[in-house]
Amino acid sequence: MTDFCFIDSGVGGIPYMTELLKKDSSVSSLYVADTANFPYGTKSHEEIVSCAEKLVSKIIKKFNPSVIVFACNTISVNALEVMRQTFPDTSFVGTVPAIKLAAAVSKNRRIGLIATESTCRNPYNHELKELFAKDCELVLRGDAALVSYIEHNAFTASFDDLLSAVKPAMDFFRKENCDVIILGCTHFLNIKDVFEKACGKDIKVVDSVDGVVRHALEVFKKEKPVSIKEKQTASLYVTGLLENKEYDILCKRYGINFAGKF
Repeated sequence: MTDFCFIDSGVGGIPYMTELLKKDSSVSSLYVADTANFPYGTKSHEEIVSCAEKLVSKIIKKFNPSVIVFACNTISVNALEVMRQTFPDTSFVGTVPAIKLAAAVSKNRRIGLIATESTCRNPYNHELKELFAKDCELVLRGDAALVSYIEHNAFTASFDDLLSAVKPAMDFFRKENCDVIILGCTHFLNIKDVFEKACGKDIKVVDSVDGVVRHALEVFKKEKPVSIKEKQTASLYVTGLLENKEYDILCKRYGINFAGKF
């Protein structure tokens, strides 16, 4: 039995897991990257739901986690409710763009959202806008190329190379007069410092990490009494192996075990 399982199409959502372990290092946690089906962001709604259902079913059978966290905006906006209905005995926590937080800090009421194409297409963004940012303009940018670049290069590229990769997107939002940018794909969190450098002092960068992690821990404590345990080491699984070098670098950076193919 595992306490938490984090899921993404790639390794982008790992900061959610590491942040949760900072808040409670006693919980057991693992991360499954569905790299065999990466990227989810260019797939149809039906394809995303199908991938998520197959992966979740396998995870439940093998690990029986108390809480599954979709550390991926694309899976969350497309498949979260379907998974809750399909697997009613498992608790799920989703990740959605931090539109509420962005609205709270925006001064000129123009908010940028950079995410996958699927997340940008999803009407849930407009529902969040109507709920929390009705007086704001929401500027969308689906950037599949940048997501792919980060998945395959973020842990080996230089800071300058990463800065060059994100600069076109940040220049786009600057021209659109946005004063806040939401990192709406979890991959972007791995290089948040690069986005902040590209934005400078005039544009604030926000994400949903803190809110999602706090909610996940609340859900876990409702489902299972908290017990005192020693510090746990998390593991990373992938469904389709790429070069091991990048996973070794990534795992060393975050202090987690690379468990191989799932």
